Amino acid sequence: MKRNRIVIKFDDPSSVSGRGAPRQRSSRRGIGRVLAVIAILLVLIVGGVAAGGYFWWRHYQSSPAYTLAVLVDATHRNDNETIDRILDTDKIAADFVSQIRARVPAASLWASQVDLAKMSSSAKVKETLHDQLVKELQRLTEVAAGKPFVVIALAVPRFADIKQEGNTAHATVTLREEQIQLTMVAEGERWRITAVKDDKLATMIAQAMIANLPSNGGRIQDELQRQLNNLPNLGR
Repeated sequence: MKRNRIVIKFDDPSSVSGRGAPRQRSSRRGIGRVLAVIAILLVLIVGGVAAGGYFWWRHYQSSPAYTLAVLVDATHRNDNETIDRILDTDKIAADFVSQIRARVPAASLWASQVDLAKMSSSAKVKETLHDQLVKELQRLTEVAAGKPFVVIALAVPRFADIKQEGNTAHATVTLREEQIQLTMVAEGERWRITAVKDDKLATMIAQAMIANLPSNGGRIQDELQRQLNNLPNLGR
């Protein structure tokens, strides 16, 4: 009578596959969950950064710095329409007259014979102011020529020290070791420049106004010119 033998092959992979498969499936599910969590976190982070950047940019668009960036970009594109929306030429010219009167004693003689308000708003003076201010901005911001607007907008805070008080802002712009002081006033979500302090521009405006004096104002013209030439920072 033959005996039946039961033989178990321990080196046969099929004998253990049934027990190993659940562990492998469980491990794959665990990795899948981790990857899914990481993917969700990445989406949330990217979405949060994008949303934060969008709201920051929207807020920045209502700031004086953004208006200065728009002005710089417009001057290099010769976009006079945008420039004129930002520069309040009438108020800037009137402020230059006040600066000149404060620094040039002979301006008191000038004021007694000439309607300064009328002169400051003359077409010649405003044209000189507009053209020279644009040229000065182009010269000082030459490095911005051809740059994308976003780059210009992000760079403005590096060169402009802006102090805002309600609807008024005072900006000190330092470029190429020169300074221009600006006064800006809010109009809706945009800002307009209403005053500029710059010695070179003040001299140019003074020269334009001297040239527009009445023909009988020769003595005043000579005295104004002499005092302008003697000022250390106004007249060079």
